[in-house]
Amino acid sequence: MPGQRYRVVHRTEYRYGATMIDGYSVACVLARPTPSQTVASSVVTTHPDPDEFDEREDVFGNRVVQFGLHRPHDGLVVEAITEARVWELGLPRVDVGWDRVAATVAGLRGPTALDVAPFIAPSRFVTIDANRMELSALASASFTPGRGVVEATTALCSGIFETYLFDPSSTEVSSPLDVVLGDRRGVCQDFAHLAVGALRTLGLAARYVSGYIETEPPGEPKTIGADASHAWCSVWVPDHGWLDFDPTNGIMAPSRHVTIGWGRDYADVAPVRGVVVGPASSQSLSVSVDVARI
Repeated sequence: MPGQRYRVVHRTEYRYGATMIDGYSVACVLARPTPSQTVASSVVTTHPDPDEFDEREDVFGNRVVQFGLHRPHDGLVVEAITEARVWELGLPRVDVGWDRVAATVAGLRGPTALDVAPFIAPSRFVTIDANRMELSALASASFTPGRGVVEATTALCSGIFETYLFDPSSTEVSSPLDVVLGDRRGVCQDFAHLAVGALRTLGLAARYVSGYIETEPPGEPKTIGADASHAWCSVWVPDHGWLDFDPTNGIMAPSRHVTIGWGRDYADVAPVRGVVVGPASSQSLSVSVDVARI
């Protein structure tokens, strides 16, 4: 079979400074099949074992698990193990002008509109109205009149990669888009939000994608657990579907990315989120990810 097989171990561990008496969590860490990915297995376990556990599909078709721990506990470990095969889907054979694509998006009806329409409007972390001038300027540098949507998206992807600095210390999950635009630095989720926002200002449909990419430190042995969750994005192209691109790494149609799910922005596919009930105390979080070829 074509492509590369990967095994991904994603471990999230919470430690509490006092004993909690109840807790409820939601996780989006199970992989889904895509046009460029098959999933051999994807399983999530917790420690301690949950008192209730349920899996469902969200509105975007992502696999979401919900679990509750209704007895005293001083920590929680959530571990997802995935085996998947991924390959390069390739670029569309015909590069339609981006303005024609925007007009097509605006006129969509039926099932295709249900798939595409949620990814046109502003969302929680893609605040278009508050940053329209800056996002429009970013988009217009690549999306000149009549330019092919693939060529223009490639230019946008390269532009973000070349002019924005990857800096894990510069932003947090809740950092607004204007901070990224102003400081010209951030992390993968920031750059995905940035690209998605630029595309949406043009009337194009763009979605946020969550998953993993293997890291290979140059000249150093690979460290188990040192990989990380990753984020990239997709633009919708007629007669092709969703075209993935990774502005953090300047890659179009990536072939080494393991997809977990997609949504309007990070809020729709946060890996693990939840609440605990108990006395006020400190809390620590550690996350390790290992992406290995098999």
